[in-house]
Amino acid sequence: MFCAVLAGRTQPAEKPTVVRQTVVVLGDSLAAGHGVDPSEAYPALLQEKIDSAGLNFTVVNAGVSGDTSADGLNRINWLLRRKIDVLVLELGGNDGLRGVPVSATETNLQTIIERVKQKYPRAQIVIAGMQMPPNMGEMYTGAFKKIFPDLAVRNHAALVPFLLEGVGGDPKLNQPDHIHPTAEGHRIVAENVWKILKPVLAAFPPE
Repeated sequence: MFCAVLAGRTQPAEKPTVVRQTVVVLGDSLAAGHGVDPSEAYPALLQEKIDSAGLNFTVVNAGVSGDTSADGLNRINWLLRRKIDVLVLELGGNDGLRGVPVSATETNLQTIIERVKQKYPRAQIVIAGMQMPPNMGEMYTGAFKKIFPDLAVRNHAALVPFLLEGVGGDPKLNQPDHIHPTAEGHRIVAENVWKILKPVLAAFPPE
């Protein structure tokens, strides 16, 4: 152990302060935890998993109910005031439900990624894939589903193939609106994200 000599006495050197890095979840009502306590929403559960794993990251929940990809793009410059080490991009679901053209959604999400990387080149991106119900039409649902893996390949980003895997369509895991997960559903969503996020955080270089 290194020591410092002060006033003739040997003192242990102070340990350097470790700066916590930041995971920003940019999302909609799923991230915001619509209908459940904020502590039960998947971003809060991700923080619990991060702490249990001994990883030095703080999760910032930037989820706003009703947000589209355009809303997220409008907010990103404000969010960039705080350093982003890892961005979990969970937007697009409301675009799909409103029938927003796939090209517009993809352009908005791509621009968000580019702005984050421009401000913080070391930032890692995790894209949360979404899918639309069949009633949106086969052509639209197919094109919509492709947005997320295409973005991941183009930007060398990690991909959660389907955020609501194991939750979507299950009435026991969703609230009466059949859209928003229950607290139990959020636990599954958090696990879906954690499978992809954990190795990204584990490999992230410290400050």
